[in-house]
Amino acid sequence: METARTAVEAAREPTRRQRWLALAVLALAVLVVAVDATVLALATPFLSEELKPSSTQLLWIGDVYSFVIAGLLVSMGSLGDRVGRKRMLLTGSVVFGALSALTAYAHSAEAMIAWRALMGVAGATLMPSTLALIRNIFHDPRERSVAVGVWGAMASAGAAVGPVLGGLLLDHFWWGSVFLINLPVMGVLVLVGVRLLPESRDPSPGPWDLPSVALSMIGVLGVVYAVKEAAAYGLRWDVGAAVALGALALAAFTRRQLRLDAPLLDMRLFRHRGFSGAVLADLLTIFGLAGLVFFLSQFLQLVQGRSPFEAGLAELPAGAGAIAAGLVAGSAARRASVRAAVCGGLTACGLALCACAFLSPAGDYRLLGLLLLVLGLGAGLSFTVTADVILSVVPRGQAGAASAVSETAYELGSALGIALLGSVVTGFYRAQAVPAGTPGEVAGQARASLGGAAEAARSLPGPAGERLLATAQGAFTDGLRAGAVLAGAVLLAAAAVCWRVLRDQRLEG
Repeated sequence: METARTAVEAAREPTRRQRWLALAVLALAVLVVAVDATVLALATPFLSEELKPSSTQLLWIGDVYSFVIAGLLVSMGSLGDRVGRKRMLLTGSVVFGALSALTAYAHSAEAMIAWRALMGVAGATLMPSTLALIRNIFHDPRERSVAVGVWGAMASAGAAVGPVLGGLLLDHFWWGSVFLINLPVMGVLVLVGVRLLPESRDPSPGPWDLPSVALSMIGVLGVVYAVKEAAAYGLRWDVGAAVALGALALAAFTRRQLRLDAPLLDMRLFRHRGFSGAVLADLLTIFGLAGLVFFLSQFLQLVQGRSPFEAGLAELPAGAGAIAAGLVAGSAARRASVRAAVCGGLTACGLALCACAFLSPAGDYRLLGLLLLVLGLGAGLSFTVTADVILSVVPRGQAGAASAVSETAYELGSALGIALLGSVVTGFYRAQAVPAGTPGEVAGQARASLGGAAEAARSLPGPAGERLLATAQGAFTDGLRAGAVLAGAVLLAAAAVCWRVLRDQRLEG
């Protein structure tokens, strides 16, 4: 009986050509999600001028997608294990494309936040499905390492191409055009994916537990909301209530998973030191990077005076470094060790961020370009190896839920990084942005955001306007430097922790 079942499974195995064609489709999904994230940062100055968001609304526009997707990733990854990862990927792609069109024509900051939140719901179906399908398509460990490297390289390519493509669009069209590029890519993904992607699911998944879904959402959203609000406005009663509710929900979620025969997330995975260390490395790496990435486009455009296209080109070294590192990460981790690769990547990122303390409004680009290259090399090495570790230690049937944990760490780290490091930048900016003697109404507009300061400076006569703009640009640069150094310290600490946690960890094969 076992022999017959093995023969049937072998007959259904995709050929080598089918595996790599399927990977090309999955890479396309990763590419569009990465492009979407980076073009938003590039479009932020244009959003500020047209939609007139407050500083808080601007942060919500930047991180609401990550908050929602973080709250839903585990639930959607587990659902994909049950109903089929291909089905989840293709359904999410259709919805993601439709919401991209709605976001492009948002008429207010509130509408922008709402559409971005719904995009998070659709996005939660995409990323876990791509990694889970890779786990179930590529069974050979070395072949899977190459596939994960390509997956990571395409994510980095999206991050690199997004600013350039977005810059071209923003130089010729309105800000909403950067979201419309998702539509043709999602169309191709769906049409080709229907034919090329194999379906896979957990053969005996059990029911999808709705109380667990609710508890995971409430827990994640409660905690991240509390952190965001506390960072921006200090401790208040609603912050305390949110963190208490979130913590209780997460505790209840953990207890429930340990009791269920078919849990939404098998908490025993965290007993594996390699799995826990990889998830921790993912979370802290993106925490350190997210705030810098979100504010770097504003620095390049509104402080250094580059066009959107020039700003996109200036960010290319980070993507190029991440692509290069991702493609060789598996080989490097086998030749040295997992912890050497991961901790080396984290250390490179931390040192590059700390060196951002030397940035200045009129500084030489060669320094920034070198720092971005080192940052990309470190991040590409760390992220690719940790993704490989996470996939290699879990059973194939739980690949969706495990991949969702990795993506949750990524998105949660992104949201917390934008919230906390963004609050550092905003705090420095508000405290120093306005020179003495600036009229009250103009001062309020300038303090709201750097884009507001640029607009306010145009309303003042010559020298006064120039002084306001120069002061605001200097304040923003001070905030960016402080946030980058804090992020660098976090990543250096993460490297020290992961050196201990990931000892003796090896990749298969």
